[in-house]
Amino acid sequence: MSASIDLHSHSTASDGRLSPAALVARAAAQGVTTLALTDHDTTAGVPEAAAAAREAGIRLVPGVEISTTWARRDFHIVGLGVDTDHSGLQAALAEIRALRDQRARAIGDKLARHGMPGAHAGASALAGDAAVTRAHYASWLVAQGYVDTPNEAFHKWLRKSKPAGVSVRWLDMGEAVARIREAGGVAVLAHPLAYKLTGAWMRRVLGAFREAGGEAMEVACGTRPQSVDVARLAEWARRYQLLASQGSDFHHPDNPWLELGRLPPLPQDLTPVWNHPSLCNAAS
Repeated sequence: MSASIDLHSHSTASDGRLSPAALVARAAAQGVTTLALTDHDTTAGVPEAAAAAREAGIRLVPGVEISTTWARRDFHIVGLGVDTDHSGLQAALAEIRALRDQRARAIGDKLARHGMPGAHAGASALAGDAAVTRAHYASWLVAQGYVDTPNEAFHKWLRKSKPAGVSVRWLDMGEAVARIREAGGVAVLAHPLAYKLTGAWMRRVLGAFREAGGEAMEVACGTRPQSVDVARLAEWARRYQLLASQGSDFHHPDNPWLELGRLPPLPQDLTPVWNHPSLCNAAS
């Protein structure tokens, strides 16, 4: 059943709070039988997750969520079933991680100028071996008592328009799609409604994504689980002849809306992305 398939999740290899092995264990406990690990701009957690998946008896799809820019706006493209050893993909991901490091240091400098010294060191400690993200800064701001919640940290300090916000031009969306396809994967537009686009902008984005070789979009998303949103996204998938994907975008156990496997069903007339030939054998 499709409810047992979750193709968007994060571990401590990026900004999730569970290790890859613990993420797989939680997925199995939630009844997930096919899980994609799609950490931000890295595939470092895939080997650990794959080993844990073999032990748990579930299917692990190697994936990644790539930060991209198109028309001066940021979009996330999920790559499913990628060859994690592909040199072109890894070179692109390394480039993005370098940009992440530059942004992280700039955020730390801005917070220090606003009377919050040690922010970069604190966020780095929370990140461990992973790249420092805004989520790590949000957790640090909460731990230091500067804000009460991570959402407040973003709203008050970390968004682009806020005092510690830093704009970055990520990898071009078309190049990200190309690298995913070269690595044998399927390019999926992640959580389309999270970008808060008008209908005209959505048409522009989906047209450009399709033209670049994108083949799927998330229709059942953990970020917006309401059935009305599924219907809206399903219509876009039909119009642009895109395969339908689904994923919780799970990061940590504290958000009930983003639980592994907790997804509304896909409309039956859509072709699910897991039927794509590239995903038939792309699992551990």
